[in-house]
Amino acid sequence: MKLSLRGEYALRALLVLGLHYDQGVIPIQTISTLQNIPKKFLEQILNDLKSGGILQSKRGVSGGYRLAQRPEEISLASVVRRIEGALAPVSCVSERFYEKCSCPDESRCAIRSVMKEVRDAVVQVAERVTIAELCERSRKLHSEQTIAPEYMI
Repeated sequence: MKLSLRGEYALRALLVLGLHYDQGVIPIQTISTLQNIPKKFLEQILNDLKSGGILQSKRGVSGGYRLAQRPEEISLASVVRRIEGALAPVSCVSERFYEKCSCPDESRCAIRSVMKEVRDAVVQVAERVTIAELCERSRKLHSEQTIAPEYMI
């Protein structure tokens, strides 16, 4: 699985919405500014996430977006599948987006066998990690950076 720029932006936008979950809707301009995402591109991504049931929106001057579920209930896998499609590195090992490959015999293909293991590892992590955990990691990483190192002479 290779995450496209669209997939990366989707996760970054959801991180902002997760970090501000208790604050209601967040204007698209705020998300765009905080994550340095082009607003027009972000609009397309957020609309896709909304149509996938991951986000809700409110129109108008005080409008914006919010998560449709609690951050603990949204897995990275559900987001990536919505934006990118398959989590599998090749379509012949995808469980949800399977396509026959050009191998002479799929059942005896060593490459396919390895790619199944890669898919299983990616799925295991992506299903386990939620937007809430992503937010927690972000908070932790930001707090580690603000602690000044100690110097002793």
